[in-house]
Amino acid sequence: MESNTSHFLELIQKSRRGKFKIYIGMSAGVGKTFRMLQEAHALHRNGLDVRIAFVETHRRAETEALIEGLPLLPRRKVFYKGKELDEMDLPAVLAAQPELVLVDELAHTNIPGSKNEKRWQDVLEILDQGISVISAVNIQHLESLNEAVERISGVPITERIPDHLLRLADEVVNIDLTADELITRLREGKIYQPEKVEQALRNFFQPEKILQLRELALREVATQVERKIEKELPGTFEAERLLACISSSDQTARKIIRKTARLASYYNAKWYLLYVHTPGENQNNISLALQRHLINNFKLATELGAEIIQVHDPDIAQTITVTAEKYKVTTVCIGKPHLNLFQVILRTNVFNRLLKQLSASDIDLIILS
Repeated sequence: MESNTSHFLELIQKSRRGKFKIYIGMSAGVGKTFRMLQEAHALHRNGLDVRIAFVETHRRAETEALIEGLPLLPRRKVFYKGKELDEMDLPAVLAAQPELVLVDELAHTNIPGSKNEKRWQDVLEILDQGISVISAVNIQHLESLNEAVERISGVPITERIPDHLLRLADEVVNIDLTADELITRLREGKIYQPEKVEQALRNFFQPEKILQLRELALREVATQVERKIEKELPGTFEAERLLACISSSDQTARKIIRKTARLASYYNAKWYLLYVHTPGENQNNISLALQRHLINNFKLATELGAEIIQVHDPDIAQTITVTAEKYKVTTVCIGKPHLNLFQVILRTNVFNRLLKQLSASDIDLIILS
């Protein structure tokens, strides 16, 4: 813990732009906020001007005890739907100009009327002002994992952060517990109030769900470590480039986008999203609803780090091949055969040509479920 803290202290002291550290975990209760506060105390003892901008203790006694001795910045009181709520006071943070602030609940959605919609956007402003930030987030809030986590947990995840936020971080630390350790903490009342424990055990806190989420968290942090090695030692890993292909009416385009983004993250790869404007799919021929659907997909892909490529051409298969070669793509990602893109390819009887062309170019093809 001390060596970890010393390294982050060196980063802070060397940088003009604020340094960014994220504690990540598989679920609530693993100890992210606790560890964040422990590190804050260690940095404070080293003479750093550390303040708490926003920490959520969830009334956990061991976490609340660590608040003592750390300076608190004032919170902003906001009335919303008849209730008085606390928000992080961004202007107060920027005016105080501390060296480091703690900002919990990174995926939090700010109350309507706030300057920024999301707390992570507030954090970017703080970093731009030369203030370092330590924050915390659960793995289920990562945008590209949205559907995977919902499938595991059975719970819709409405608050999300874009994947590129982890890539911006100078350090990403996984707070790991076994399923047994986490369930023991829950039963001991260290995560939720007693009246919520049994419901949590029946729903989210089941061993098989925890194990799957734990694997996602471990993989994500391992990917961040590889990315850091590649940044500091270029050429360590072979460069990959991915190309995802969608159509305007593709109902599973968001899954294709998220899965390609996950692959790109895993391989630390640049990736592109290709949309081919065929004569039947130009803006004059598709409905406003489909146009909005397409624009939203472009927006999601951009948030997940893609470069958008739009090409006007009646030959989809040929366009995929030409685009892949032009951008030095190593892997093309498309949907299953029932999708509209595949129907077009099969009708024109050029799917075999696409496979041969990609094979001749030494380009892999992935069919995403």
